[in-house]
Amino acid sequence: MSDTGRKRPWLAAVLAFIYPGLGHVYLREWLRAVLWFGLVFSTTTLLVEESVMAPLEDGFSVDALLAVSSNIPLEASVALFLITALSMADAFYMATKGNAEAEVVEGTTCPHCGKELEEDLDFCHWCTTKLDRPAETDDE
Repeated sequence: MSDTGRKRPWLAAVLAFIYPGLGHVYLREWLRAVLWFGLVFSTTTLLVEESVMAPLEDGFSVDALLAVSSNIPLEASVALFLITALSMADAFYMATKGNAEAEVVEGTTCPHCGKELEEDLDFCHWCTTKLDRPAETDDE
């Protein structure tokens, strides 16, 4: 199998750890990425008050970031932690699933169960999944 189109599941998970949805951008799962970005934004907007972000108004510094992080409510921290963990798991799963689908060589194994197929059948005789094979043309 060639490496074209193959994604690294651990890289997707690490990117999702940096910011939920970033791993999905790496995987080119645009809708999922937007949904994760929106979930983090809406959770932060709903659970973190504006007064918590007040130290950042004077400028972006390490001291201001430490002050903001110490003032974030516990329920917001737990919610953002869960969102990050779920985004990491989803990015890892999507990368693994995409790699497994790319591994299936067209016409030799079933995309559903992965078992050997016979060339002349339009379905998998192991799991009865209908196969989408291109129509054969006779050039003779």
